Amino acid sequence: MSLYVDADACPVKDECLRAAGRLGVETFLVCNGGLRPSAHPLVRVIFVTDGPDEADKWIAERAAKGDVVVTADIPLAAKAVAAGALVLRHDGEALTAANIGNALAMRDLMADLRAADPFRQGGGRMFTKQDRARFAAALDRALRAAAR
Repeated sequence: MSLYVDADACPVKDECLRAAGRLGVETFLVCNGGLRPSAHPLVRVIFVTDGPDEADKWIAERAAKGDVVVTADIPLAAKAVAAGALVLRHDGEALTAANIGNALAMRDLMADLRAADPFRQGGGRMFTKQDRARFAAALDRALRAAAR
């Protein structure tokens, strides 16, 4: 079992590292740069080449049944779900075979709305302490479930 974190702009890296250390899970923080290497023996920081979706491609090629993937990227989540991995968004929401289709459709709808109104701003809400706590609890559950 491995934990893969789409680490570019990920607000829950610290929670991932704490859970991985506590449960002894090999963890990969995958990014284009900007992260310091970790001293923890189970944590590897993977630097991919610059380019769109390179971190996503790296994770998608490796995620498999029994792994946990943390990402906000819906296409990556769809690939990981198809591979049998457990997938969590940053707020702790699990993306599964039952709901990934709706998430992809919503992503496409929002892209169309943004394209139709280039002056549209915002739309997202702030990341809260409750989101962080919900994520930490969901990650613990996912890691324990994947270990079974």
